[in-house]
Amino acid sequence: MSDPISKGFRLAHTMMRVMDMEKSLEFYCGILGMEVLRRTDYPEGKFTNTFIGYGPEAESPALELTANWDQEEPYDKGNGWGHICIETPDVYAACEQLAAAGVKITRPPGP
Repeated sequence: MSDPISKGFRLAHTMMRVMDMEKSLEFYCGILGMEVLRRTDYPEGKFTNTFIGYGPEAESPALELTANWDQEEPYDKGNGWGHICIETPDVYAACEQLAAAGVKITRPPGP
């Protein structure tokens, strides 16, 4: 049975924090065969995001690796995992429907 709230949704990516981006890319790309889809440095936030996967982001889920430049302590399972991104054709309508279904929207959509 299809839920109208989820019509058009898809798993876009999941995010993990990594201590060593190059070592992580050696594993995921060099050993597991993923490809770098895009990589962006954010000097103002002091982090780098690298999206990797087995196909284009519009067609396949991706893994977002985030390296915080000032991170000195290793991550544990609780603070190393970041989020799961689920895309929807209309985030505003989806949040309205989710709220009406009793879901607490902790951060409303916006720019």
